[in-house]
Amino acid sequence: MRTAAMSLPGTARLPAGPSTSPPPLPGLAGAYRALEHGLDAAFGPAANPLKQLGALGFLLLWLLIASGSVLFIVLDTSAAGAYASIDALAEAPWMLGTALRGLHRYAADAFVLVMGLHILREWLLGRYRHWRRVIWWTGVPLVGLAFVSAVGGFWLNWDRLGQYSVLATAEWLDALPILAVPLSRNFLGDASLSDRLLTLFLFIHIGIPLLLVFGLWFHIQRISLAKVFPARPLAWGTLATLLVLALALPVRSQGPADLTSLPTTLALDWWLLFIHPLMDATSASTVWVLLGLAFVLLALPPFLPTAPRQPVAMVYPAHCSGCARCFDDCPYSAITMVAHTNGKPHMRLAQVRADLCASCGICAGACPSSTPFRSAEQLVTGIDMPQWPVHALRRQLVDGLHAMTGPRRLVVLGCDQGTQGRLDAPDVLHLRLVCAGALPPSFIEYALRAGADAVLVNGCREGGCAFRLGQRWTAQRLTGAREPHLRLSVPQDGWRVAWTDRGDEPALAAALQALRQHCQGATPHVSEESPR
Repeated sequence: MRTAAMSLPGTARLPAGPSTSPPPLPGLAGAYRALEHGLDAAFGPAANPLKQLGALGFLLLWLLIASGSVLFIVLDTSAAGAYASIDALAEAPWMLGTALRGLHRYAADAFVLVMGLHILREWLLGRYRHWRRVIWWTGVPLVGLAFVSAVGGFWLNWDRLGQYSVLATAEWLDALPILAVPLSRNFLGDASLSDRLLTLFLFIHIGIPLLLVFGLWFHIQRISLAKVFPARPLAWGTLATLLVLALALPVRSQGPADLTSLPTTLALDWWLLFIHPLMDATSASTVWVLLGLAFVLLALPPFLPTAPRQPVAMVYPAHCSGCARCFDDCPYSAITMVAHTNGKPHMRLAQVRADLCASCGICAGACPSSTPFRSAEQLVTGIDMPQWPVHALRRQLVDGLHAMTGPRRLVVLGCDQGTQGRLDAPDVLHLRLVCAGALPPSFIEYALRAGADAVLVNGCREGGCAFRLGQRWTAQRLTGAREPHLRLSVPQDGWRVAWTDRGDEPALAAALQALRQHCQGATPHVSEESPR
């Protein structure tokens, strides 16, 4: 916990280079970003499926729970009637049964696909370090739970495919030296499936998803405002796609199970049942080794060497009013509100959990005492980043503008996680922040009053913020939808925004050039009394 008053932030300037930014994207990650940007152009950032993989996974889980609940109602839970009750869905009027069964199956396939893409995306973007380690690790066991639940669903049909999956799973588990009696003996010869065993199948397919939901709750506990539903166009499009697949490629039972014979020809679901043909091609022991290695590799990334962690946000009690804006805006639930140290009743104080803090500075941008118009020679805010204090940003802004001698003075307040490199030009003062969300909106007005002709605010693309919410909060603060907001009295033609990611450097340069052209012919701005 970090609540005690610390030494005041110094007057050291902000880092001149991109020292806080992630390393350049390697080829694979760069190719992924290009694909993501292409989908931005096709669907728009708000409906880009690659930017909402987590929310898509939740949507598919809700569809699985809803469709599975209806299937459970129509399922005959006896061993003798299970197959007939599921097979009868094909005879339901208006293909409702076919749509229901297909929706359940294809949603399961899509869930596995989206889960894999989600893991791949977070790995490519390096989102497993420091404060994200626990988030990553809590996601690893969810992969196993998802597959166990999916495989168990095939057993409830008790058709030839379900029989094949049960036998293959039993033989696979028999390879473990912990079972006194082989499980596969329950399915030999002319033995019939008992109702008790079907109840076990039912528990696996219904009980495991309950553990999955509980695990997902842990997975998102360290994330504030976690999205559990994607944007409406994406949600409706996903549902429509699954229904079209369900009707165009109906899921059918593959004949009743018969333990006196082995199935020879099956339509296998390779997304969910890949483990069975893998064991047929190798051995049960080999599959155990491969799966164990896969889970070790999944858990490994947080252990990889990485850059040292930046110092976390610090609270200065004498300047904290307890407004809770930093609490509301923190992307990782790293801030809580506690009783203020001044002892005044009902007054609160922000408290930072160091293990959750992402060092993004969004809390400093939310703090009302971060305004540069305060007359204090040493600007101290209620919560700040000790390595990038708001006072240093104000000092660098003023000094930089005073040092410019050309006819035009443009200020670019840019995000260090997005486009790389500096905009070096005689008429440009480029100040980089660790995140666009770390910018108090009043700095735009302050820059204009200090002599800037125009200000360009630069952050990551919509939905692409490295700290989740920085771009969203910045956009809302600038449009007056969120506090602290930019005052309406600030001239609209005095500032613009440019949302760009790495690889969008030409777009940022074009936005700056458009701002420069906009200022051409305008009366040069004369600063008011120079702010301190």
